[in-house]
Amino acid sequence: MSSTSSPILTEFSGRSGEILERLNKLYPALIDLSLDRLVRLLNNLGNPERHMPPIIHVAGTNGKGSTCAFLRAIGEEAGLKVHVSTSPHLVDVTERFRIAGQLVSEEELSETLIKIERVNQQQPITVFEVLTAAAFVLFAKHPADLAIIEVGLGGRFDATNIITPMISVITSVSMDHEAFLGDNLTKIATEKAGIIKENIPVIVDQQAPEALTVIKETAISLNAPYFIKDQEWSVTPTANQLIYTDAKGCLELPLPSLLGQHQFRNAGLAIAALRNSNLPISVQAYQGIAKAVWPARLQQLHGKLTELVSHNSEIWLDGGHNPDAGKILAQLIQDKWQDKPLHLIVGMKDNKNVREYLAPLIPLSASIQAVVEPDQHLAMPISEIIKASDNYAISGGTVKEALSTLNKQSRSSAIRILICGSLYLAGSVLRQDQ
Repeated sequence: MSSTSSPILTEFSGRSGEILERLNKLYPALIDLSLDRLVRLLNNLGNPERHMPPIIHVAGTNGKGSTCAFLRAIGEEAGLKVHVSTSPHLVDVTERFRIAGQLVSEEELSETLIKIERVNQQQPITVFEVLTAAAFVLFAKHPADLAIIEVGLGGRFDATNIITPMISVITSVSMDHEAFLGDNLTKIATEKAGIIKENIPVIVDQQAPEALTVIKETAISLNAPYFIKDQEWSVTPTANQLIYTDAKGCLELPLPSLLGQHQFRNAGLAIAALRNSNLPISVQAYQGIAKAVWPARLQQLHGKLTELVSHNSEIWLDGGHNPDAGKILAQLIQDKWQDKPLHLIVGMKDNKNVREYLAPLIPLSASIQAVVEPDQHLAMPISEIIKASDNYAISGGTVKEALSTLNKQSRSSAIRILICGSLYLAGSVLRQDQ
C-alpha cells in the first residue's frame, strides 16, 4: 500500500538531501510496504545485509527508539563497538546512522547514496528503502560487534525486514499508522510480529491480550523462543534502583536515564535482549541504562528557546504522537509534575489521532496552544488541533510566538512548558534551540 507522493522532501537538506530528492522522483511514495524493490537493489549492491555484525532488530509502536538507546548504552558500557540505525531523524539525516559510536559524516553518507543511486540505475525505489540500504552498506563496511536496527513502519513488509537478526525485540504495540497496518490491534500486532524469524529468540514487552496472542502464536509457529515481560523477565523500580529479574538471576541497577515509567520497560527489553545474546556483556555493563541518551523523549531544553521565558521556568520536549503516547505523558505529569502549572504547546503530523492524544492531557494542563512551524513536515493545521480539543486549545502561531505569549501571561512566575505531539515538530524545535 502506498501513500501520497512527496514532491519536496522537507526533512532532508545538504548534499545528501539533493541526492535523496533525485531518488524520490523515481518512485515518490512516502510509504509503500513491500520488499521486492529493496531485494533487487541489495542484490546489485552485493547483499551488504549479509555482512553486518550480529543484529538486534527492534519493532513496536512506542518505545523503539528508547529501547535502541538502552541497547547501545549497555553495549558501549561493555566496550563493544555498536552500529545503530534509527528513524526518523530530528535535525539532520546523519542522525539515522551511528557507526561504531559516531554519527556518519555528511561526506561518507553522500558517497554511499551516490553509489546506491548509480547501482539502482533509475529503477523505482522509495527514499526509506534507499536509507535502509545505506545503513546496510555502511554497517557492512565498518567493523563492529553489534548492529541495532530499528523498524521504520510495521515490521512484516518494512524495508529493514530483509535482515536475519540474532535477537528480535517487540516493544509496546498500540494503535498508530492504521492506514498502513490495519484498523485493530490484532492486525497491527500481526504486522509487528512479522519480524519474528525461525529459531531466533524474540523479546516482548507487556501487551494487550489480543496483541500478545498474535505475537506468541507467531513465535510458536516459527519455533522462536519468546521472552515476555512479567512471564520470562520482569523489572521492578524502587526509589533509586531498577531491579531486573529473569531465569539467570537478578540485577540491581541504577534507574534509567530516560524519564517516565514506560522507560523501565524499555530498559528491561534491552537488558533481556542482551542477556539472551551471545555477546560478551558483563553484569556491570548493564549499569549503562543510566547513561542512555535519546533526544526529544521528555528532554529538557537549555538553549536559545529558554531565553524567551523567565529563568525559573522549564521547557520540555517530547516527540510522542499517538494515543498511547498521550497516556504515557499524562501518567508522568500525574506522578512527577504537580509542583507548578503545566502549559502545553502542541503541533502534530496531519494523519495522527489528535483527539485521543490530547484527551488525557487536557485535564492536566493549565493551557494548550496549537502551533505549526514553517519547516514542519506534513503538519496538521492549527484549526484541526483546536477542533480536536473541543476548543480547549487556542492558536499559538509558532513555538516562539507561543513561548512569548506564555512569558507575558506568567509574569515571571515559575511554570513548566511541554512542547509535544510530533517528532517533526521536535526536530524544528531542536534546530531553533541550538
